[in-house]
Amino acid sequence: MKLEAHGWSLELLPALGGAIGRLRHAGHDILRPTAPDAKDPLEAACFPLVPYANRIAGGRFAFEGRQYQLPLNFGDHPHSLHGIGWQSAWQVASCGDDGVVLGHEHAGDAGWPWAYRAEQRLTLAPGALRARLSLTNLAQCPAPAGLGFHPYFPAGASTRLTFTAARLWEVDATILPTIAAAADHLGDWSIGDAVSGDRLIDNSYEGWDGIAVVEQVYSRCRMTATGATALHLYRPPGLPFFCIEPVDHLPDAINRVGMPVLSPGATRTLEMTLNVDV
Repeated sequence: MKLEAHGWSLELLPALGGAIGRLRHAGHDILRPTAPDAKDPLEAACFPLVPYANRIAGGRFAFEGRQYQLPLNFGDHPHSLHGIGWQSAWQVASCGDDGVVLGHEHAGDAGWPWAYRAEQRLTLAPGALRARLSLTNLAQCPAPAGLGFHPYFPAGASTRLTFTAARLWEVDATILPTIAAAADHLGDWSIGDAVSGDRLIDNSYEGWDGIAVVEQVYSRCRMTATGATALHLYRPPGLPFFCIEPVDHLPDAINRVGMPVLSPGATRTLEMTLNVDV
């Protein structure tokens, strides 16, 4: 499905993990467009992360005195990744000229023991795309719950990224966080740095202030987020894209500092806005 309003063109792929297929403003791709005939949300422009973001080590964790084992859902990778919403079909709950609401409901099973309802609300406005992701705990007991967005941006030789955070988390060979380091260890992002590089970056930045700016030859995109305490930067070397992911917990937080917990019937939200100047 496709929406066009206020100079935006937004293509959606509800069946592919509730993903954005393409996002253009004034004729320019703001997010990396989805590959033709894509079968994997990792090929999309952006997808929601629910009910957790990034990795859970070995898919194993303890919660309220019980041990859980999740399926390993990412090929031969040793950890579970990004929850289950990105590998589920979403439904169109409502649609207007400049906005759409997608819904995804989970009954609770081996993939994630707790029932929940997720909603993704996307709104086009002059110069802005607003995305609001929410999760409501439908279980009869408290449940861990995390949220995030996974947008992919085009990366060229002149693309620059600017953001401010308190610290970077270094990672081991399986991309789990190990020790905290200076936020400028992999790039001087606080004053703006080139995204291109020959080193993989797949790291979380804690203490993010909720603002990140992506400068392209043709546009300047300012991401703002509320409800996000960390920003995950994924930069694969030699490929024409990168990701900056606003999330409300660090990787493997459920085994470390703890994920957010929702009471029965409670809802948490995360909002991301992309403001564009051309």
